[in-house]
This record gives sequence, structure tokens and C-alpha cells, in this order.
Amino acid sequence: MHDDSRLVLERITRFLGERISPAVYPERIPLTLTAWDVPDEPVPFAEAVTQRFEPFAAGSPWSKPWGTTWFHAVGDVPDAWRETSAGRSVEMLVDLGFQGDHPGFQAEGLVFAPDGTTVKAVEPFNTSVAVDGDTVDLYVEAASNPDIGGSWAWGPTPLGDKATAGTDPIYTLRGIDLALRDVTVWELERDVWTLLGLQAELPRQSTRAAQILRALERMCDAMDPHDVAGTAAAGREALAGVLADEAAANAHRISAVGHAHIDSAWLWPTRETIRKCARTFSNVLALMDDYPDLVFACSSAQQYAWIKAYYPELFERIRVRVAEGRFVPVGGMWVESDTNMVGGEAMVRQFVAGQGFFEREFGVRATTGWLPDSFGYTAALPQLMAGAGIEQFVTQKISWNETDTFPHHTFLWEGIDGTRMFTHFPPMDTYNSILSGEELAKQDRQYAEKGEANSSLALFGHGDGGGGPTREMMAAAHRTKSLDGSPRVAVETPEAFFGRAKAEYAHPPVWSGELYLELHRGTYTSQARTKQGNRRSEHLLRQAELWATTAAVRGGTDYPYEELESAWRTVLLQQFHDILPGSAIAWVYQEAERNYAELAERVGGLIDDALDALGGAADTGTAEASAGVLVNAGPVPVRGVPALGAGVPDAAVQASVHRDGDTIVLENSHARFTLDGTGRVVSAVDAASGREAIAPGASAGLQLFRDTPNRWDAWDIDQHYRRHETDLDTAVSLEVDEQRGAVRVTRHVSESTIEQEFTLAIDTATLEVTTRVDWHERQKLLKFAFPLDVRAERAASEVQFGHVYRATNENTSWDFARFETAAHRWVHVGEPGFGVAVANDSTYGHDVTRQPRSGGGTTTLVRQSLLRAPLYPDPEADQGEHVVRSSLTIGAGIADAIAAGYALNLPLRAGAAPIEPLVVVDGEGVLVEAVKLAEDRSGDVIVRLYEALGRRTRAGVRFGFAADSVVQTDLLEREPGDADAWDAGTGILSLRPFQVVTLRVRRG
Repeated sequence: MHDDSRLVLERITRFLGERISPAVYPERIPLTLTAWDVPDEPVPFAEAVTQRFEPFAAGSPWSKPWGTTWFHAVGDVPDAWRETSAGRSVEMLVDLGFQGDHPGFQAEGLVFAPDGTTVKAVEPFNTSVAVDGDTVDLYVEAASNPDIGGSWAWGPTPLGDKATAGTDPIYTLRGIDLALRDVTVWELERDVWTLLGLQAELPRQSTRAAQILRALERMCDAMDPHDVAGTAAAGREALAGVLADEAAANAHRISAVGHAHIDSAWLWPTRETIRKCARTFSNVLALMDDYPDLVFACSSAQQYAWIKAYYPELFERIRVRVAEGRFVPVGGMWVESDTNMVGGEAMVRQFVAGQGFFEREFGVRATTGWLPDSFGYTAALPQLMAGAGIEQFVTQKISWNETDTFPHHTFLWEGIDGTRMFTHFPPMDTYNSILSGEELAKQDRQYAEKGEANSSLALFGHGDGGGGPTREMMAAAHRTKSLDGSPRVAVETPEAFFGRAKAEYAHPPVWSGELYLELHRGTYTSQARTKQGNRRSEHLLRQAELWATTAAVRGGTDYPYEELESAWRTVLLQQFHDILPGSAIAWVYQEAERNYAELAERVGGLIDDALDALGGAADTGTAEASAGVLVNAGPVPVRGVPALGAGVPDAAVQASVHRDGDTIVLENSHARFTLDGTGRVVSAVDAASGREAIAPGASAGLQLFRDTPNRWDAWDIDQHYRRHETDLDTAVSLEVDEQRGAVRVTRHVSESTIEQEFTLAIDTATLEVTTRVDWHERQKLLKFAFPLDVRAERAASEVQFGHVYRATNENTSWDFARFETAAHRWVHVGEPGFGVAVANDSTYGHDVTRQPRSGGGTTTLVRQSLLRAPLYPDPEADQGEHVVRSSLTIGAGIADAIAAGYALNLPLRAGAAPIEPLVVVDGEGVLVEAVKLAEDRSGDVIVRLYEALGRRTRAGVRFGFAADSVVQTDLLEREPGDADAWDAGTGILSLRPFQVVTLRVRRG
């Protein structure tokens, strides 16, 4: 037999494109259109329909970037269409001027009935709306969202800021038509699409590939190209045999879950996300009416809350589907947050807020953790998920690694405390599947657990900008339920998949520690003001809850539940994985910075009110050394001021600052630091040991680097930045303020001005540095470098409720790829007997390396990444004024690093009266992270503690108020059956390394 397969395939492909697909809609007529262009921000349906609508013609441009136009479409269904309705359906087709293949990144619309109920959305690849009855009377709210992603060229764009996006229309309406759909032809199109996709993935010489090819050829022969509608049934019959051939019994099993990843903000602002949620969820509900087997998994309680607030009728329809088990809340978090930078208590509150919403509104709690797109995953997460009722975890982002391929798809993920979480990575490496033959074959081919297990998960539906599953995807799932040559596909819930996966894989491999993403390392630094707003908001809320609880218990004042909940929801939303990481458009950061400023004022007022009730707040600033009362919201005593209380500090030994020739010396009884004439730290001597901490011939100070990643500008720092290093040691002016004990160094760098103020912390071996920058660089990276005379095999970096150790060598490709990492308040490096801590008040990005030096010895270089200046997607990212604080503590252990981190982030403030702590912990390394009143508003006091040093320990816990009972709860403040840390009889906590414990105290 001659091989003419190439020619046959060409014939089939052309027949599909030229004959079958155009025949899906054999007839269409334009509807009568009127339109109203919204002057500014979107308005609700009820307001829009009262406006004056003007006639509008297809082919006309509409609105402006970020604008909204309401179209009103009316018309009658032709009598002839109604008379020939068998095998056909009437639909409205909408083409707003869709461009390319970017669903969710461009124009979109939401269709409303005249009574204001949502019908479904119209988007690229999902343009139809079912028409019932003899007439059409529908409204389309069309959003003119610019496609900022475009071709991903990474160039600066003005479109991310409404003020610079312009007013010229960017879309032209192609048409809003009434159309007759031939269902038989559509089904044939789906048959051919599925079979062509499968055939392309099979071995060219395989029997199955040949069978499919020849069946498709017979389909072309059986049909009349000039009468596709009349012969479509014959074409389907020609394919029936190959579609009926069942998959092998041992074929890979794929659980397909409908999904729509909707970024809560990214290349669009949150106001647009609200509408994206309404569009997507309307699509899903409409599709569920047509496909009773559709299951849709949806995370992010925030998005449900938006729908409840802005689209209550839609929310009630969602509630019905949740009760049926078809619209499945997953994740259990307020948003799909970043996990590298979110603080410990804030990460807990993601689950408290998310699971609380799901339980109140739907009577369910999520059991599947769901973060498919966050940029790496903290090793603290398994314990926190387990404590919030999560039983298994899904992501796929680690498949984006640039260097290493992750070895597992199903495994146990072990966190810093030893908690293990059953975890699955969909082998398709996407959360936006369309269930194509290519994707299904990739899932089967890449699945890493072959021979031990045989099940995997696939998330299908248009995502990032939403859209969700389509009827074409459901058709693909049905055709591959059992199709020879393809994996078996079943549409089912995540829980159904995990039940089977756990049953078939009793002993999965274990991955211990963080899930580090070998990509997007710049997200630890980009948009520094937003990162600073997050860090400061977290610590302000800690203080507000602590002092409000103390005032409620001691003074009977009202606890500000509503105000705190509102503030927390703002913080939790802005921890979304494209807001906090700095990878969104300018509009998002303008809004975030406003929100943080307003929150600081509101929460600061709550702190002042509570301290006033407890005896008076002297002011809202940090405290200078004085003999007055100081307030300490931190979990460790400072200068004799109790943790979580207020008192008169111990007498302080003042530091001295003086010039010594060409150098300046800052000295106290604990340490001596020396700055040279360029304002760099050339010496740091620990008084207790006499040990020099700065490496010989080196100096600690600022460095500037070229920062031009290959792609993903705001997201990435590429390793080649290290080849373009400049020490900032010129254009310097130095001032010594002996009265304040401070040295001020000012330097000009290109278009920017940098001022650093050096002071010694009172009674510790800590040099504190405040860096003020008026930043006007482009594509530059500013780091604060500390070359240290220690040989550290590893570096400890603070994460939520503990720390992780990371190698400082590059022995493996995994070590090599981890060249920029995230830390919270501190990094510690050391060798036996001596260590150094580098702390910060709002910096997350760090790099830690070891370098040999001439004459022997090793320098450990710790660098903080202070500022970037990427051009995409926000061309003005990080421009302007910044103030960041850092500290260097020498002769430090881990406990000293912890204390230094809290000192910068929760500084003492002036008070008016002593405050006895509500909670006292007797035992080193057990820290209180939160004191608050219970979520159920019972008045019970909630205390969250953790073991911070990474060791087993016991600690007593005492309460400064009458307590009827104390019980250990989970993170959601429920009493679990396996509470193991708290001994109510002795008041003793027995903790494993890094264990988090929540105590619920019923007041007497």
C-alpha cells in the first residue's frame, strides 16, 4: 500500500476548515443594536438601562481602553428557523472585535436579560448565547480591556494606567447576530477535532493512527462538500467505529475538573476582576444547565464575596450548585496568595477568612489546597494547611522551573515541622487545558509515577483572565471517556481524584522543604512600596488585636470586630500572587498603595484607642531612649520591657560616635562599627569575643547592578546580573550627629539620591541602617551587601513560624538555581561559636553565597535586594521615594536574629502607663504570634504560639486574667480530636520543632 498519509491529512484538514466549521452556523442575520458608552467607571445594570441608548452599527469602533459600552440587541427569530428546529438551535453570536487567541486578556462582555439577571458571558472562543422563544431582547455589558499581554514582548506600555491609556477606541464591533446552529454539524466538527488531535499524537506507523486517518478519509468521501448539513450524519457514521473503540484497561486515568483561574488583579485592576468573576461564573452556570456532569472547582472566597455583594442573584444560583456538589469551593483561602512573603499570622488568616466564608455561606469547608499559579511555596505551608482542615494540595507552577525538572507528580510534601501533605502536580503543566489530544498525550507521557500509580488531575477551562470551561471542552471530555489510544478522561471532583490517588499510591515519595520556583525571583523585590505596605500592615494588625484584646479583657471596652475584619480583608486581598509579588500593572499598585495608607490610618487609630483605654498612648511614633514607659507589642522582652506589655525600660548605656582619622566609629559596650570615608562599613567587632565580622579587605554597603532579564521583566532576576556589579563608594557626603549618635551618608547615583543613616541599637551589638532613596533608575537592581568573615555552610532564613536552611554552595543544579531567595525579617549565617544576623523591616529578596579569598579563608556574602526598576508591565515601577531599614547584629545566634527582626518590625513606642501582659510564656524560643478575640465573637481569647528555634521544648503559659478553661484548637479555632501540645492540668506546652499551637481561653 502506497503511503499517501500526508496528502490525506491535508485533505481532511482543509475539509474541516473550509466545509465543516463554516457550516456550523449556516444562517445568521444581524440584530438591531443601540448602545450607551459609560462616561467613566462601570455602572450596575439598573443604572445602565435607564440611560439614552443610540443606534449603533456593526463595523463601528466602541469605547476606549478600560471603558464600557452597553449594547442593547433586539430582533425576531425568523419563522423558517422555528419550523426547521429539529437538530438545530437558535443563538445570539457576539464578536466585540476579538483579537488573536488571548481569551480573558482582551474585550469581554456579560449578557443580561431585561430583568437584570445574568445570562452568560461572551469572550473569544465562547461567543454564543442561547435564545429561547421567538424574540431577542438582551443587553451586553462590553468591557474594552486592553490586551496588555499581547505578544509578551515585555516592552513598556502606557495601557496599564487609565490616566495614560488614552481615549481612542481599541476595538471595532464586528457584529451581534442571530444565528442558526446546526447541532449535527457541530457534533461532527467535535468528532473530527478530537480524532485529529489524537491521531497527531500517536506513532505515525501505528495501526491506531492509520485507522483514524482512514476513517477521517471515509468521512470526507461520505459527505457532499456542497451539502454539509445534509450529509453530516453520514460523516458522523463514518467516524462512529473509531470513536467507539475503547481505551485499554490499563490506560492512564485523568480526572478532569472544570476550572477558571481568575487572577484577582494582574493585567487588570480589581474592579475588572469583579466583572470577570461574574462573566465566568455565569458561563459555568449556563454550561451546567446543558451538561449535568460538569463539575467546576473554584477557589478564593474573595471572589465569591464579590459576587454576593455585586451580583446577588448570581450568587444564589451558585449556592444551589454548591449544594449539589457541582460548584466546588477549593483552596480554603481568601485569595490564591503568594506564599513566599506573606507573614505567618497573615497566612493563617487567609485560611480563617476563606474557610469561614465557605462555612457561613455554603455549609462546607474546602479540603483541597489550591494554588496553581503562585511563585513557589513556603515549607511552612503543609502545617498551616493541615491546621485549617486541608487534606491535599494541588499546584502545577513548579513545572515552570528553568533549570530542574521536579521528579514527582504525586508525593507527600513535608514541611518544616514534619507535617506531610498529600500533593499532586497535574502533569499537563497547565491550569488552562482545553482537553486537546496534545495535552492529554502530554499528561500521559510526562506522568512520573508510572508503574506505581495511574491517575492524574487535569484542570480545564480558559483562565488567568477567566472564562472557564466551554461546551467544546465538555465534548472533548465525553469523546475521550474511553477512546482507544487516549488516556481515559472522567469529569469529576478533585476529592474523587484524590480518593482514588491515595488508595492506589499507599507509599508515595516524600519531598522535604520548600517548593522553590526556579523562576520569577524578582518578585521578592519588585514594587517595594507594596511589599512595605504589606509588612507594616501585618504588624499594625498584630498590635491592634493585641491591645484591643487587652483593653476588652482589662477594661471592658468593645472589641472592634468589624474594623479589624475589614482591614484584614484588605491585607489578604493584596497578598494575591500577582499583587504582592509586584507583577501587575500600574493601576493595581496605585490602588494598593492608597489602600495601605488608609489602612495604616484606620488601624493606627484602633491602636491608639486601645492604649488610651489602658492608660494612655503618649504618641504614635517609635520611642527614643527615655526614662518613660515604653510599649512592647513584640513576643520577646526588650530592655526590661515585658513582651506583650508596657513598662519602664532598664537604664540604657549610651553609644558613642566619633571620628578616628579618616574613619567614623560607632561604639557601645557590645560592639564597635567603623565606617570609612566613602560611607561603607569596613569593620564590625564583637566586644564579647573580639571577633571581626567584616571580611578582610571588604566593606559592607550598597551595590548597583544591571537588571535586564531575558523576559518577564517585573518577575525575573536572571543570574547574569552578577556580572555587572558596581560598589557605590563615590559622590559621598558624611555628617556625624554626636547628639543623636548617628552618621548620615549621602550619595548621588546617576539620576537618584541615596541617604543612609547609621545608628547603634541600644544595648545590643546591632548596627541599624535607615536607607532613604529617591529612585529614578531604570532596569537597575540595588542591593545592600554584607561580606562577612564567617564560613557558613548554610544560611537560615526566616519563613512563617520558623526558618529554613539553604545551602550556600552550588554543589547541585538545585543549589545553583537557588541564587535569589525570600526571607522574612532576618537571615542568619554562622560557624560554630560565632554568627551574624542581617535583619530588615520590609525587604524580602536576598542572596547568600560563599567566596574564597586570597591567602585562605572564606567570605560569606549576604545581600538584601532593596529596589528594582523593571519596565513591564508597569513602566514606572518603584520610581520615587523609599525608606527601608536594615540591621547587622554580630555575635548573634538564631534567637538574636529573631529579636533583631522583631526590633525593626515592632519597635518600642512611647506609652503612658505600665501594662501587664495578657499572656506570659516561660520557656526560651516559644513565641506568641497573635492575641485576639475569637472569630465566633464569643469573647474567648485566642492565643497563637510557635516554637521558633527548631527544637523540641516545653514552656509554661500563664494568663494575666481569670481563665475558666484553656483548650488547644486548630487554626480555625475548632477543638480537634488530636490536640497534643497543651496540658491543661499543668499549663505546659510540649512542642515539636516549629510547631504552631492555638489556645482558646474562656474568660472567667
